[in-house]
Amino acid sequence: MNYQFDITLKNRTILNSFFEKCTLEELNKLPEGFNNNIIWNLAHVIVTQQLLVYGLSGLPMMANDELVAKYRKGAKVEGNVTQQEVDEIKNLLFSTLDKTKEDYKKGMFRNYNAYTTSTNSTMTNVEEAIAFNNFHEGIHLGYILALKRAL
Repeated sequence: MNYQFDITLKNRTILNSFFEKCTLEELNKLPEGFNNNIIWNLAHVIVTQQLLVYGLSGLPMMANDELVAKYRKGAKVEGNVTQQEVDEIKNLLFSTLDKTKEDYKKGMFRNYNAYTTSTNSTMTNVEEAIAFNNFHEGIHLGYILALKRAL
């Protein structure tokens, strides 16, 4: 699992660079032809990881219900986010990964409710969820790169 966690860390380090490179206006900008903006995609990867790993394991998530509702699959930009919201999302980028690694080492993920994704991948345990999550985060990194070019 160390390899999977290392991939997540590397991807999130790249994702974190957008918090550094983009202004609040750029994070919120919704370019023509796109359904969501950079900050939505950044928050979405956090929420999705929490749902796939913790939610389907029946464990409490670090992302609160409001954040989950706003950034889960199928949600769309509802308006501009504040700097305070950006800071909260940025904080969760690494703290959720650190907690996942810690909880995995403690053996917290004993149960898992199988789930089939929209790409028709069925996850039956947390290891598969973590691996699939890396694929998912890579897709959204690609979206963010396209959004950045469109600004």
